[in-house]
Amino acid sequence: MAELAVDFCGEWYEPSPDGVFSIGREGDLEIDDNPYLHRKFLEISRYDGIWWLTNAGTMLSATIADAAGGMQAWMAPGARIPLVFGHTNVIFTAGPTTYEFSVHLKTPSFMAQSRGEDSAGSTTIGPVVFTDSQKALIVALAEPMLRRDGTGFSAIPSSAQAAKRLGWALTRFNRKLDNVCDKLDRVGVVGLRGGGGKLATNRRARLVEHAVTSHLVTPDDLALLDSQRGTDDE
Repeated sequence: MAELAVDFCGEWYEPSPDGVFSIGREGDLEIDDNPYLHRKFLEISRYDGIWWLTNAGTMLSATIADAAGGMQAWMAPGARIPLVFGHTNVIFTAGPTTYEFSVHLKTPSFMAQSRGEDSAGSTTIGPVVFTDSQKALIVALAEPMLRRDGTGFSAIPSSAQAAKRLGWALTRFNRKLDNVCDKLDRVGVVGLRGGGGKLATNRRARLVEHAVTSHLVTPDDLALLDSQRGTDDE
């Protein structure tokens, strides 16, 4: 493998350290012919011995995380971030579709450390504690990504589809979605609220991106879809 390589849908790309590797609807890595996706969205380049990921778009954001879920960043248009981990996951949503690719660095600047007592998929993230039904809501929205093997793309369910999956009324689902987003927003998870106190229209996508990359939910949590189906803990 080259010093840096990109994996998307099982296909590998090796950006040159002397140029700019573009990712989008067109470019060196053509993600998808999706009209909601920028023609040139993300760029990978090397400056002063450091590989950088840049958001060259004007509308879309991306969620960046190390493989262990210990570091996460939300890259708005115009932002850039150094690629310093051996394995970095990049997730973004364009229209109804969420995409994921991974960046692999042969000589990373940082190594993720995890303690033996840590458990992926815990119901806590910092001071936030979720009920089983709140976590089931997140799993219902993230189900396509959790069932997908490897990098690629998936469609995030609508609120109505996720509510039906859980056997809940849509009003109950939306109320719980408000509660989940409010909890995460209060501890600093960005992108879940819009300006003026209004919830962002893309909050479902941002919630899924955060939950999957931080390991807040994992494939092991899919059992909640059945155990919480039709329940009422309110």
